Amino acid sequence: MRHDWVYEVLTDLSDYAEMNGLPRLARKVAETLAVAREEIVATQDEGGGAGGGGETSLH
Repeated sequence: MRHDWVYEVLTDLSDYAEMNGLPRLARKVAETLAVAREEIVATQDEGGGAGGGGETSLH
């Protein structure tokens, strides 16, 4: 739950980039979202992300 806002912000930025003809930005945001997922999951797996939420979908 604690990290849900990160996914929401990145998803909104990706949507904005796609709708406004910014394909490079959209790709970089997708990469950033993947990194965020990996790090957040790793943190949760290590026990440091209690309450970190399980939201992992891009849209």
